[in-house]
Order: sequence, then structure tokens, then C-alpha cells
Amino acid sequence: MSHAVMSIPQLDAFLARDFPQVFTADSLYTIVSLGYRECVMRCRFDERHLRPGGTISGPTMMTLADVGLYVAILASVGPVAMAVTTNLNINFLRKPAPRDLIAETKLMRLGRRLAVGEVAIYSEGDAEMVAHVTGTYAIPQERSDG
Repeated sequence: MSHAVMSIPQLDAFLARDFPQVFTADSLYTIVSLGYRECVMRCRFDERHLRPGGTISGPTMMTLADVGLYVAILASVGPVAMAVTTNLNINFLRKPAPRDLIAETKLMRLGRRLAVGEVAIYSEGDAEMVAHVTGTYAIPQERSDG
């Protein structure tokens, strides 16, 4: 398989239904584009995510990366609500600007039980990466038809 099995509208509907606490009509996280084993996500800037010094908080960037990995997996294997993060490692490279964050996600390995990916996070409009993330997800054997 070399194409996405879920579209952005399908993923939006799935995420709103299964994760309404995060994905609502006014969600901070939106899918910009997706393909097989990859996606681009946006985290809308919100002053609540600023920490002292005017930088966007680490937990905000970690959430964006985690969501990006999850979306890339779902786009590639279909609606699997119970796919779970087993590892997430982040390197903060530079201070992000107080504006939207863009996360470019690529799955390096997509197996039957595990997916391993990396996420490059940028401040919108900047070419320099602000964080590099690697993560692993466990994929349950039985997949739902969502």
C-alpha cells in the first residue's frame, strides 16, 4: 500500500467523535495535509501556551508531535482508536516564535504492531526547526472499522 486510506475529512470526523476533548470545531490542532506514512499538522497559537520568556511551552510541542504521529498512522492504516504512544523523545533546538507551529511528520517504520516516526516542528514562516521528535506507537492487532 502506498496511499493514505483516510482523507482529512474522514480523520477530522473520527478524531472529533473519538477524542472530543482535543478535537472540536475550534481545535488548536488541525491537519494541513496528509499522505501515506506522513502528514503536516498545525497548532494554532494561543497565549495560554506561552511560558515565561515568551516561548511556547514544551508540553504544547510534545502534544503537537504526538497528534501528528497518531494522524500519520491513522492515515496509513485506518481508524485505530486504541493505537497508543509507547515512547516519545523530544529535542528542543531553539526558542519557537509566539505564532502557529507546523509539524511535519514522517513514519520511518510502519509494521503490524509498531510504528516509528519522526516529527520536525517549525514556527510558521521559519525554515529553522525548533524541535525534533521521535516516537513509537503500539498498534493493536484488531483494527476497528471506526
